[in-house]
Amino acid sequence: MTGVAERDNQAVVRFIERFSSVFTDSGMARMPARVFVTLLVSDTGRMTAAELGELLQVSPAAISGAVRYLGQVELVRREREVGSRRDVFQVSDDVWYEAVFHKDQMLERWAVPLKEGVETLGPDTPAGRRLNETLAFFRFIHREMPGMLERWRVYREETFGT
Repeated sequence: MTGVAERDNQAVVRFIERFSSVFTDSGMARMPARVFVTLLVSDTGRMTAAELGELLQVSPAAISGAVRYLGQVELVRREREVGSRRDVFQVSDDVWYEAVFHKDQMLERWAVPLKEGVETLGPDTPAGRRLNETLAFFRFIHREMPGMLERWRVYREETFGT
């Protein structure tokens, strides 16, 4: 793993396992959670499939499935290593900002079918009211998200600099 030479690799692996279990307990599959945390704790935030497999002691197929999932949920990017045929998987320093930003876009996409569901079920039925409240919640979150993300950028700058 790309990192500082003085680190205890066994302690790092134990941390990866403990922290990835938090993601697993929250609903993420185990292997994507392990790969995601491994990339988070890498100093560069970048590793090849071979490096990930070696550190986590898993097969290339396990890494392939994990990074495919992480790419789909936009937590990890796949890049081609310059001058090589190898892929490098990278987690952004702004991974949480980007994840929230993309979730906000997803909430907006859900609005259309939710509105259709309210119309189909009837706004005065229990199911229609439930969908309508869900739609109102998503619209509220979507409206509030830009301000919250801007406050985060200011807070991040004040706390960590550029």
